[in-house]
Amino acid sequence: QVEHPVTEAVTGIDLVKLQIRVAAGEPIPFTQADIRQRGHAIECRIYAEDPANGFLPAIGSVLAAVEPVGPGVRVDAGVTSGDTVTLHYDPMIAKLIVLGEGRADAIGKMLWALRHYVILGDVVTNIPFLRDVLAHPRFAAGDTTTDFVDECFTAWQPAAHTPPDLAFAVAALAEVLSAGSGVAASALDATGDPTSPWQQANSFRMGTGAR
Repeated sequence: QVEHPVTEAVTGIDLVKLQIRVAAGEPIPFTQADIRQRGHAIECRIYAEDPANGFLPAIGSVLAAVEPVGPGVRVDAGVTSGDTVTLHYDPMIAKLIVLGEGRADAIGKMLWALRHYVILGDVVTNIPFLRDVLAHPRFAAGDTTTDFVDECFTAWQPAAHTPPDLAFAVAALAEVLSAGSGVAASALDATGDPTSPWQQANSFRMGTGAR
């Protein structure tokens, strides 16, 4: 299932863990009748794309990325601070999932999460477009079809807005860390060990593949 986080949110079942157990020969520990839906979940795909230009994929650097954190908010991200979105891979940055008591609550929570998802850099994202979609009366009423975007957002352009204080704080912190990493990298170069994880102050994570 492509959007399995939505199912996981409303059922409380970890589908990936369940698949691994089934593949290992274990039986499914419940029946269909045991599954109960709770609340309402919505997922937004955060893409490096330009909705104002035919949703063309965008490339660029991510100076800083700050994910929203809160009850019922889940982020499955593939791009973090210091990464570069290139033309060689899928432009999806993250999946943003929220769980609310009902549809209206989930929409409100998603709007909050989108407002607090900060991505700074020269890469264009679809976050402003997603905010406008979630805030549209037809979406709130569930009055949508496959023609919804063409009917309501044909000439869509991002509205000018003042970045939140969080964005300025993140930008300042990223600039300080970037300046500091240059000094640190110069000092570490003297060790002569190109495999050291301390060679770069980027988004390297222990236990992940080589980059």
